[in-house]
Formats: sequence, structure tokens, C-alpha cells
Amino acid sequence: MTRGVLLPNVSESTTEVATRIEELGYDSIWTGELWGTDAFVQLTTIAAHTEEIALGTAIANVFSRSPAVLAGAAASLDEVASGPVRLGVGPSTPKAIEDLHGLEYDRPVRRMHETVELVKAYTADEGRVEYDGECFSVRDFPALEADVPVYTAALGPAARRATGRVAGGWLPHNVPFDGLSEAFETVAEAAREAERDPGTIDVAPYVPSAVAEDPEEARGVVRGHLAYYVGSGEGYRRAVGERFPEEAERIADAWRAGERGRAREEVTDAMVGALGVAGTAEEARSQLAEIADLDTVDEPIVVVPSNADDATVERTLEALAP
Repeated sequence: MTRGVLLPNVSESTTEVATRIEELGYDSIWTGELWGTDAFVQLTTIAAHTEEIALGTAIANVFSRSPAVLAGAAASLDEVASGPVRLGVGPSTPKAIEDLHGLEYDRPVRRMHETVELVKAYTADEGRVEYDGECFSVRDFPALEADVPVYTAALGPAARRATGRVAGGWLPHNVPFDGLSEAFETVAEAAREAERDPGTIDVAPYVPSAVAEDPEEARGVVRGHLAYYVGSGEGYRRAVGERFPEEAERIADAWRAGERGRAREEVTDAMVGALGVAGTAEEARSQLAEIADLDTVDEPIVVVPSNADDATVERTLEALAP
């Protein structure tokens, strides 16, 4: 089973935890990015201390860097990395783009679509890039000749259609695992309309994961993760709300009221089971294997929630290693 890891928040240095992840046999390391860290700097540091593990961003937003900057960063990383490099991009959220970056959250799906097209053009084998889009226009610049497939974080139907038209992979998060095949059909239909083979689009879902001797302790870690995303992100709330509409609303209401503990309590066991992996080592391994065996899934990405302590992170990474 091919599987990756989102670089966890631990007290160890980036290089120490990355080396450990590779030693455990994982196939890829992905880095998140919101505030306080730079995904490409982290991955470049990791590249200098690992042998062959694949590296990817999950997820760089398409507003704070231009397509040219994203392509240049990905190409630079590709030069120093021993293993494959994948560029994961997404539209992020209005909160992050407007309140952190001070930018207008304008036409996020279209911007993601054009960013992927331009990054693909900039990293093509040869030629010069000319592009006329609704968000970007580019004139006469040479391609960088880097082998970097672009993955997209896409929740809603419009973003999934954009994924099918242009992306090399899909990074779903907070889509119930047993609903991935149905959600991917939107990607597949758009791919076929664009005369692309849907089978060439990798699916690498985030899998919020926690392992503990007490299964309830593990479920509590995943509850905290789900409460944060459902409570603070409208797109995530809508995605979860397709399966759990009443629960998602209660979580969001509690979060907006500043009642974080109540928001966590509103995350049901059914939600944890549909959207994460939690339990003893044996239970968690079995749950992850079921996700990996889904026809749609190519590479589950183990995500140990940021509210987990170092011991939980280490226990989870060891238990879910290939």
C-alpha cells in the first residue's frame, strides 16, 4: 500500500522527523502551509536529508504566489530532491487570503484552474509560454523543464471539475471516505470532456489519524481536528454537511460562539469513522487498509492532527507505517 504523511507538528526538528518518516517506509512527505512556515523551504531542507522519498506541498494557496513563482519554486525543489516532487495547490479560504494576505478572494476556482494550467506550461519539456486567461496573461517566457505534476485541493463540484480538466492529482479533505468514488465521478466526467483519461489523475486523500491504547483518546484527537475544520471553514462545513448536515451546523454554531469544547463534543463517532482513522494500533491499521483498498484511492496521506502531543504523533506514525 502506497501511503504518505503530512509533516506533523512536533518538537523534533524538521529534518529529524522527516528522516524518521522515511525510515518507517512511507512513500511521501507533504508539507502544509498557512502561517509561520514556508512549504518550499521546509521541503528543500527535507530534500537535503532524505534519500528517495517523494515530496509534495499540501497545500500551497494560489493567491499569495503567482503561477510563475509557484512553478519556479517547484522546479527549484525538483532540482535538489532525490525523489519525485508534486505541487499541491488550492484556493485556501477567504479568512486566510483576505485577513492574512490582504488580498481579494476573487474567483478562487477559476484562479486555481488557470494557475494549474500555467504551472504545467511553465514546467513543460520545452518551448515558450504564451497564455491568455481570465485571471492571468503571460507573454513569451521559456519553460523550466521540470517534472512536477500538479495536484489540487478541491471540495466543491466546480473545483472538482477544474481538477478533472487540468490537474494531475486530487487532494480531498473532509470528504467521507466511502463517498470518494461518487465525488470523484465529477472529476472523471470533466476529465473525459477534456479528452483526458481519468485514470491518470491520482487521488491522495487526507486521512486524519490518531492511535492510542484507549480508543476514545484517539477519537478525541480526531474530533478536535474535525471540529476545527468544520467550525472555521465554510467549504469544509459544506463538504461534511453533505453527509452530516445537522451535526455540521451544530459544530459551526458552537465554534462561532467561541465554545470550542462544545464544538468538539458535537463531532459524533459516526463522523470520526467516516472522516478519519482512530483507535488502537490494530484498529487504526485496519481502518487505513480499508481506505487504501477503495478503488478510487491511490495514496492515502496520514495526517496526525495538530492537537496531538508528540507521543501520539510517534505512536500513530509507527502504527500506520507500511
